Amino acid sequence: MEKPVLVVMAAGMGSRYGGLKQMDPMDDYGHVILDFSVYDAMLAGFEKVIFIIKKENESLFKERIGNRMSKKIQVEYVYQELDNLPEGFKVPEGREKPFGTGHAVLSCKDKVHGPFAVINADDFYGRGAFQMIYDYLDSNEEKDMYQFAMVGYLLKNTLTENGHVARGVCQVDDQGFLTDIHERTRIEKHGDSPAYTEDEGKTWEKLPDGTIVSMNLWGFSAGMMGELEKGFPVFLQDNLKKNPLKCEFFLPFAVEELMEEGKAKVKVLKSEDRWYGVTYQEDKGIVMQAISDFKKKGVYPCQLWED
Repeated sequence: MEKPVLVVMAAGMGSRYGGLKQMDPMDDYGHVILDFSVYDAMLAGFEKVIFIIKKENESLFKERIGNRMSKKIQVEYVYQELDNLPEGFKVPEGREKPFGTGHAVLSCKDKVHGPFAVINADDFYGRGAFQMIYDYLDSNEEKDMYQFAMVGYLLKNTLTENGHVARGVCQVDDQGFLTDIHERTRIEKHGDSPAYTEDEGKTWEKLPDGTIVSMNLWGFSAGMMGELEKGFPVFLQDNLKKNPLKCEFFLPFAVEELMEEGKAKVKVLKSEDRWYGVTYQEDKGIVMQAISDFKKKGVYPCQLWED
């Protein structure tokens, strides 16, 4: 079996954050959040990382991030392009953004031939999460259906004080398998507990602090690429007419469909770690302080990629 590879979704611009937040330094040495994620993944056993980027950002991304990592881990690039569509489809007039996380991962189909993990570029997941997902992918064998995995976080550990966040709210059975995932696009601290709204804040539904949420850290077998390739044109056929400018082929939706069809099971690997991210500019100081504290404890060296 091929060794697991790491796939990083880094094509998105941080609209709420105000700029290409994946490249914003988080310490005095120019490291970004992604440096720490790839470093943790490398220590867990990953030997190759594939970055999904925009073609227009390639030179800047390599200069700021990719080149220094390539000293210690194999680095490859693919591009999430708006017009990378199945035969028979074209980009709707006026559409500017690509077609979501499922579309992004599908960009890697010619480079991924074995198990792979998927992460966001701008989330700090914690070292334990990468070890869990690597060990699962490296040891798990396919049986009568796909055996996928997801690292789940406690909702209370994934919130920001500076606004709302989007999270995949998960239901997990007694055996630790995912039974349902529902994307809530506006969750924030509301009074004493987290809550979400689906009507622009007119009404709120509370969520327990211990709710398991997805931060888009997935583990897949190679067969997932073929399933995305089959599912994407079906999605486009159903959704381009309804919402041509904004419809998105989300990775969790594709996973959920495979679960409903009885083709896949998803093991939820629970993490107690605190998530860190820069959804908003005001979050940066919190992340920088956390990284500084990790370095003081010896979790990370000052220079991640130097001998």
